[in-house]
Amino acid sequence: MESKMKEKSESTVGGGVEDIYGEDRATEDQLITPWTFAVSSGYNLLRDPRYNKGLAFTEKERDVHYLRGLLPPAIMPQELQEKRFMQSFHQYEVPLNKYVALMELEERNERLFYKLLIDNVEELLPIVYTPTVGEACQKYGNIFKRPQGLYISLKEKGRILEVLKNWPERKIQVIVVTDGERILGLGDLGCQGMGIPVGKLALYTALGGVRPSACLPITIDVGTNNEQLLKDEFYIGLRKKRAIGEEYYDFLDEFMKAVKQNYGEKVLVQYEDFANHNAFELLAKYGNTHLVFNDDIQGTAAMVLAGLIASLKLLGGSLVDHTFLFFGAGEAGTGIAELIALAISKKTKGPVEEARKNIWLVDSKGLIVNARKESLQAHKKPWAHEHEPVNNLLDVAKAIKPTALIGTSGVGKTFTKEVIEAMASINKRPLIMALSNPTAQSECTAEEAYTWSEGRAVFASGSPFPPVEYNNKLHIPCQANNCYIFPGFGFGLVMAGAICVHNDMLFAASEALASQVTEEHNAKGMIYPPFGNIRKISAHIAANVATKAYELGFATHLPQPADLVKYAESCMYTPSYRSYR
Repeated sequence: MESKMKEKSESTVGGGVEDIYGEDRATEDQLITPWTFAVSSGYNLLRDPRYNKGLAFTEKERDVHYLRGLLPPAIMPQELQEKRFMQSFHQYEVPLNKYVALMELEERNERLFYKLLIDNVEELLPIVYTPTVGEACQKYGNIFKRPQGLYISLKEKGRILEVLKNWPERKIQVIVVTDGERILGLGDLGCQGMGIPVGKLALYTALGGVRPSACLPITIDVGTNNEQLLKDEFYIGLRKKRAIGEEYYDFLDEFMKAVKQNYGEKVLVQYEDFANHNAFELLAKYGNTHLVFNDDIQGTAAMVLAGLIASLKLLGGSLVDHTFLFFGAGEAGTGIAELIALAISKKTKGPVEEARKNIWLVDSKGLIVNARKESLQAHKKPWAHEHEPVNNLLDVAKAIKPTALIGTSGVGKTFTKEVIEAMASINKRPLIMALSNPTAQSECTAEEAYTWSEGRAVFASGSPFPPVEYNNKLHIPCQANNCYIFPGFGFGLVMAGAICVHNDMLFAASEALASQVTEEHNAKGMIYPPFGNIRKISAHIAANVATKAYELGFATHLPQPADLVKYAESCMYTPSYRSYR
C-alpha cells in the first residue's frame, strides 16, 4: 500500500520540520496514513514504534490495515494504556529496571512513551535522566538490546558522511553528541555514554516539543581510558586508549563538516559530557561556523543564572551586590561564572573584568589566585584574583564571605557541616547550590543544608531530594536541572531557524525561566518553578530565545510570528494517538 501523503508541505509546524506526512496539520480526529513508504502487512505496523498503537487500534483500523488476528479482541484507549503501564512500572523497585522498562516502551510505542513522560514528568524525569541514567551508562553493555542513535567510531574515519546518510531521517533539527569522556560525575564511560544523548533527546521531545523524528543521538567513539571497561567482555565500544591531539581533532572536524553538509547550517549540535580540555576547544572552534551549544557550559550557566535571578527576591539586592564562591572550576563552574559576570557587566554597563571580581573559584588545589596564574589552564586564568593562597573550602568561605556557594566539583559530601554553618553565620539566607550529579556526587543533601543552617538556607541541587521538615516548616528543595533550559532553548533556536548561539539568547532563556517563579514558590524557599509546568515554561523560554534571535538578525524563518509564545505552543509535538485511514 503506497503512501497517499508523500507530497512535501512547506509548513514549519512541529518545531520547524516540514510536515511531510501531514501529521502535524492533522487534528486528533482527522485521518492520516500511517505508512512512511509502503507496507505489505499489519504485522509491520505493530513493529513500527512511531505508528504502533497497541490495543488502541479501532475495529475499522484493524480491518483496513490487516491487523485482524494479530491483536487480542479488546480495544484499549491510550489513557487506559497509560494507567496499565504505570501500574506495572510501580511494581519495579530498582530504578535501573524502571529505566529499562521505559526504554523498551519507547522502542515499541513512541507516542505512548512520550505521553507517559509528559503526564508524569516529575516521577519519570529521575529515571530517564539523572540520576538513573548515570547507572544505565555504567551498565550500558549489560542492558544493551536494540541500538538507538548513531555510533561513529574511529573505524569510520574518512566515511562519516556516509555513516550519517545511513540514518533514515533526513529532516534532523537537533543532534546531541558525546564522546563519553566525562559522563555526569562518573568519568570516562566511552561508548556507553550513549545513554546521555538518548535521554537528552527524549527530554527535547517531551519537555521542549521537538518532534522525535527530528532528533538524532550520536556517540563519537574514539576509545576509552577506563581500564575496567576495556577488560569488560560485554563492553560495546572500541577496545583502545582514547585518541588525543591531532587525531582527535581531525576526527571531530570531519564530523562537524559532515553534519553541516548532510543537514545544513541550521541543525543544532549540542555537545554533551565532553572533558574540559575538549569542551572549551570545540565550542570556541565551531561557535562561529556552526549552530553549536554546550549544555554543560552554557545550559548549566543559563539554568543557574535563572535561579540566582529568582533568588534575589529572597536574598535581596541585585547580582552586583552578591559574592559568589564556586567549588569546582571545570566547564560547568567557569561557564556559570562567566555568564554571571557577563550579566553583571550588561546590567552595570561596566567591563566584564570588573564584574569577575565578585566571583571566586576553588579547584582541587585551593582558591584560584594570581600567584597560581602561570600554572592554570586557560579557562581558569580569568578567575585568578589577588589574594593569598587558601587550600581548603572552609577557610576560603571564612575569608571570602560569599553570599552564594555553588558546587560543580563532581565530588560528594564536600559541603560539610562546618562549611554550611560558616555560610549561615555570614548570611541571613545563605544560598547553597549543590549541583553535581548523580546523587552520590552531590556536595551535600537538602536535609544537611537545611539542618546545618537552622532552616535558613535557600537550597537547590542537581539531583532530586525529597522535601525536608525542619522546625515544623516544610522546605521544598529545588532541582537545578538543565532540563529547565536546554529543551526550550534548543526549540527556540529551531523555531527561529537560528544560525548561531549568542550570549544574549542565554540571558533571554534565564530571564524567561526566572519569570516563572512566583511569590508562592518563593514562600516555600523555591527558586525554580515546579517541573509539572515544564511544557509551558519551555514555550516561554523558546519564545524569548527566538525573539532575541530575530532582534540580533540571526533568525532565518521569516516573517517573525506575531505571538511567539502561542506559536511555540502550536509547534510543539503532541503524542496523542492519531486515527488512521
